[in-house]
Amino acid sequence: MSVTLSPRALMSLLVNGPKAVDVLETALAVGLLDALEAGPGRLGDLAERLGARPLRLYKFLDCLESLGVVERDEPGDDIAQAVYRAVPGLKDAVLSVVGPDAIERDRDRYPWRRLHGRLAESLRGEVGMTEDDFVWPPKTDEQTAAFERSMSAGVGPAVETIHRHADELWSGRRRFLDVGGGDGTLAVRVLDDAPDLRADVFNLPAVGPLVEQTRAGCGHPDRLGFVGGDFFAGPLPTGYDAMAFVRVLHDWPNDVARRLVEKAYAALEPGGLLLICEEFRTPDRLAIQFFWSYFLVGVDSAFSRLREAEWYTGLLKEVGFERIEVLPGGWELVTAYKPATGA
Repeated sequence: MSVTLSPRALMSLLVNGPKAVDVLETALAVGLLDALEAGPGRLGDLAERLGARPLRLYKFLDCLESLGVVERDEPGDDIAQAVYRAVPGLKDAVLSVVGPDAIERDRDRYPWRRLHGRLAESLRGEVGMTEDDFVWPPKTDEQTAAFERSMSAGVGPAVETIHRHADELWSGRRRFLDVGGGDGTLAVRVLDDAPDLRADVFNLPAVGPLVEQTRAGCGHPDRLGFVGGDFFAGPLPTGYDAMAFVRVLHDWPNDVARRLVEKAYAALEPGGLLLICEEFRTPDRLAIQFFWSYFLVGVDSAFSRLREAEWYTGLLKEVGFERIEVLPGGWELVTAYKPATGA
């Protein structure tokens, strides 16, 4: 297997180089490379052999996959059935660069004591990040508001892509629902491009005041609204001919993402448009995926991961959507339409 990295991916990987070495050292130290040396291994079996928690090991193996040294075959939603194989010669290569002596010698060089340099203990559940370090999902109104503010700060690439395709997206559309739409930042940008559109943000009630602040400061406050609710607790609001999941679905396991897409299908008007925009797994973004998987290895409550755009297009087709496309941009944009009545 050969991996060709773009300049952007290479730079990201170099920045995260110490973490990559930490992962490789740990894979050697805990016996994962020994386990894969004999041939492909199923995640459930590997977790039992190593005494590791399956979800944490899944994310740890995702780090190795992001580095291009492990390949994954995941036949369904049960992560325990995912099968991994190491590229030929991986164990010998790691031994030659970071053997056991190097692991012990460099144990104290990392300042991030809770996880960095202690991945073996983390895989076994002996150490990990606490709620003081990382809270997911948010448990209080204050945590929810803080999370939504941070997410809104990162929607720039999605805004750029949706703006780029505005003419084809919003022509003839009347009502748009941004599901989990943060403080309304993205919805406002959509309204800038679509003067005939009304947009509502659907989010937890605690986010309502944030959307109100955004609405008060935007150029068209009469066209931006808020609908409070919990997309796990019931169906999505109806009466919309366009909906979006932007930086939402990657936070949840496959079965949860599927249910949310099914809820969108049920709620949309016939002929309605669904948008999915987030960072998809591509060769350019493997280093980004490595960083997030590494960061979340010690967190049992978080599932965040990059998926291939093809996973979403396949899901949309299974649910019943048609005219499914992947539009280019800073982050690719997946678009799909609910069939019109009688179609």
